[in-house]
Amino acid sequence: MSRVTLARPARLEQDIRKSRFLAQAAPVSSPDEAMAFLAQVGDPAATHNCWAWRIDPAYRFSDDGEPASTAGKPILAAIEGQGLDGVMVVVTRWFGGIKLGAGGLVRAYGGTAAECLRQAERMTVVETVMATLRCGFAHANTAHALIAAHDARKLGERYDADGLELELELPEANFDALAATLRDATRGQGELIRHSDGDTRAGPRLAPP
Repeated sequence: MSRVTLARPARLEQDIRKSRFLAQAAPVSSPDEAMAFLAQVGDPAATHNCWAWRIDPAYRFSDDGEPASTAGKPILAAIEGQGLDGVMVVVTRWFGGIKLGAGGLVRAYGGTAAECLRQAERMTVVETVMATLRCGFAHANTAHALIAAHDARKLGERYDADGLELELELPEANFDALAATLRDATRGQGELIRHSDGDTRAGPRLAPP
């Protein structure tokens, strides 16, 4: 399983009918982290600090005093529309004296957030699992070739009278394939043992440009 988030914080500013809009976005892994970002970048002197975050499957948004559904919801729609997860976006507005109307606010908040996210650098986060590969000495070369073919990373290696053990980290999606291929290639003499779910974690990998 993988998801696309931001590689680093991003910002974009634009003026819309004399109001200044500043979108600031960041990758986040928890609601507390999202709200900490709001506290960091929100401007108490601004007219509004509207925001939205999605950390699948959870999400929240706020209009911060703008008419209902004209700010926070469009920001959330911008996050979802670009297939992003683990992202917080704050759009700050300094009122310039001209009212935009409900439709204008939706376009201003949603459009500023969307353009900020479009320009941001992205990163794919791959869920990984820890595992132990065991096999006899006769299959050592085969084992090393298979872990490379299944995008596994070797963390440690041990030897005893029965053969070798390799401590691995690999994409969770590749575990079953590696286990089955190892069994076939070693005629049942090799095995891949998954560690407990507590050892499953997320590892960041840059998305292709």
